[in-house]
Amino acid sequence: MVGWESPVVSEKALDFKRRVGEHPPEPDMDEDIEEILFHAAAIQARIDELAARITEDYRGKELTVVAVLTGALMFTADLLRRIPLPLKLDCISVASYHGGTETTGEVKFSQLSLPDIEGRHVLIVDDILDSGLTLDAITARFRKERHPLSVRICVLLSKQKPRRRPIDPHYVGFEIEDEFVVGYGLDYDERYRNLPFLGVLKPDST
Repeated sequence: MVGWESPVVSEKALDFKRRVGEHPPEPDMDEDIEEILFHAAAIQARIDELAARITEDYRGKELTVVAVLTGALMFTADLLRRIPLPLKLDCISVASYHGGTETTGEVKFSQLSLPDIEGRHVLIVDDILDSGLTLDAITARFRKERHPLSVRICVLLSKQKPRRRPIDPHYVGFEIEDEFVVGYGLDYDERYRNLPFLGVLKPDST
């Protein structure tokens, strides 16, 4: 039997593995990242803190968590695993970027019906607060058409910039500058969602 030999791994790939963890994505995606803002360990530690606050705030209440697809998928999954409360999970699909790096100003709802949240406390979970248009549109429709007891917002990232709508989230993972960030669910043109960290995309990669 011929012995198995380990494939040759470049120094660049090894360095990438050391920085992002034991199971990194393809090294060529690393070339598109200008700067890593938050590594996987920092993200998970911050989610621990957010989950503890949310657990205390919603203890004894009828809670429905609504994840904004698709960017908040990973964040929501990791967050809910840390909240030991009975709750309901629903999702809503909206879009305002449409493949670019700046919001178009038009928020499109991709589903015909809204989640059934009447008479419940609602926590909307999104990946990033940018212009405020998307979350403003969601909360406005929820309050007008579904009559929840309360609506709060949890975002992984909040950009420090003037907003087109006055959105004030109750739970924020990290404050960041006005840069285009990918990884951990966030994408550019449906790429980079599977990066285990959050990083700034190089301008020439868009």
